[in-house]
Parts: sequence; C-alpha cells; structure tokens
Amino acid sequence: MSDKKRWRQVDGVLLLDKPTGMTSNSALQAARRLFSAAKAGHTGTLDPLASGLLPLCFGEATKFSLDLLVADKTYEAEMLFGVQTDTGDADGVIVRRCPVDFGLAEVEAVLPRFRGPLEQIPPMYSALKRNGQPLYEMARRGVEVERAARAVTIHSLRVLGFSGHRCRLRLTCSKGTYVRTLAEDLAAALGCAAHLTALRRVAVGVLDVVEAVPLDQLAALSEDERGEWLRTPDTLLQSLPAIQLDSDAGHRFVHGNAFSAAAEAGKYRVYSEGRLLGIGDVDGSGRLQPRRVVAGSAPAP
Repeated sequence: MSDKKRWRQVDGVLLLDKPTGMTSNSALQAARRLFSAAKAGHTGTLDPLASGLLPLCFGEATKFSLDLLVADKTYEAEMLFGVQTDTGDADGVIVRRCPVDFGLAEVEAVLPRFRGPLEQIPPMYSALKRNGQPLYEMARRGVEVERAARAVTIHSLRVLGFSGHRCRLRLTCSKGTYVRTLAEDLAAALGCAAHLTALRRVAVGVLDVVEAVPLDQLAALSEDERGEWLRTPDTLLQSLPAIQLDSDAGHRFVHGNAFSAAAEAGKYRVYSEGRLLGIGDVDGSGRLQPRRVVAGSAPAP
C-alpha cells in the first residue's frame, strides 16, 4: 500500500501515557501509525526516562500545540540523595558520592526556598542549542559551556514520601523548568548531592494523566475502539474563554476579517454553530482579530 493511500486526514488530540525508555518522538510516530494520521505533532517532549502524559495532536489540532507548550506542568519525581550523575538522572554516570546526614524534617525546611519564582541554570545534558548544536552533544564530548540562568516558577512543591535516601516529590511548575536541576539544587541546599531516579508527568494544564491511554493498550484496540480515545482539537484550548458567533460573523472570522465583539480584551477560542473556528484576540477597543483558523470550519451560509 502506498503512503499516499495509507495516510489519512485525522483531526484530534490523543492523551497518551508515554512509557519509560521511549523518546517522545518515537511515541508520537507509533501513535501516528496506529491512526494512519497524515499530520501529527506533540506539545512538548518528555525525556526517555520519564513516563506520563504526552498530549499528541493530529491534523488541524497541530495548529494549537504551541498553546499547550506554555501551559504549567505537574510532575511526580523520585530523587536519590547521596549520588550525583553527569546527566542529573539515572541514565548518567556516577560522578560523586556523599554522606546523607539529614531526614524528612530538613528536606521540608528547605522546600520554601524553591517555591515561587526562581532562576535555574539549564543542564548540559539538555536539548538547548549553542550555535545550532544541542548541548547534550557537547556534553557527550566532555565539553561544558556557560549557560545563562532562566526564570521559572514553581507553583507548588511538596514531599510525597521519604524513605532511606530516597525522596518523592510532587510539583507544579512553569514551562522550561528542569526537574533534574531542581533535584540537584535542592540537594545542594542540604549540603549534599542527588539525581532523579524516576519522573512522571501527571498533568499538562487542565489535562490529567488519569484520562490518558498507554501505548500498548492503544495498539491492542480495534480501529473503532481506538477512535474513541481521540478528542476534539479544542481539548488543547480549554484554558481559554469561548466566544460564540452567529453564522455571518463566523464567515467573516474564518476569512480573516476583524470585527467588533462583545468581549473583554484577551485570547479566545471561537465557535459558530457548535464548531470550533479557531482562536482570536480581542484588543482593547473590543475588536476580534483571527489568529489561527481551522480548515473547513466555515459555518453553512
């Protein structure tokens, strides 16, 4: 069967529970093949070590993937005190060991330092680029370069469990936060070292991993059963308020025309006759400007 016949237009969002040991792109391509989707993308990578929620976009939903990239993320992480690795996680080589002479009370005492706005220095083992080259490629050659600190926000941070030298944390953080770096910085505040041994993303914005499907379960389903896991493209836009337009205004919107709207300034998801038309911005003067439009979304005249 040729690729032209095999791939089809699929529009929607899949909440995938990515397994550990798999890259985000490999998970995306596997899911894409299961749906025979002509166009697919994800909303932000998870490291191979990490498991959990990976929202995938097909077709017209890919137009809104950037909106979820900036959403807050919630993780459950396990860190091991007393052992530092070159990557900051269990995939790395041990570079330092140190005694652990503290307990839960001391960990709880330093947590407030890491709540709220803070600055992180990204790890060398990251996909950030310097002169077009990923930092992790430099790190593998033993090259370390200076990295500028980045502003991030830890909205919540609490201990889920502490046993031996292992500590389990749950945190909600802003885009760009490195949980590996947080674990290392937390250990440094205790005069120790640490690395991540497990990481699971349990939420992206308002989307929760309890509503996600594991890849092996998805593969075992029939085509019809698989389709029941596919959500509408506006799944990615639930944090935005909605504007409902009549048929005439809907036609104007999908053709890129700005017009007055009875709404406060801000970004909106826009509908007409029960169909998502796209997203638009209302400016200070009350004019709605289309920003991204769903193909074939024009209401019937």
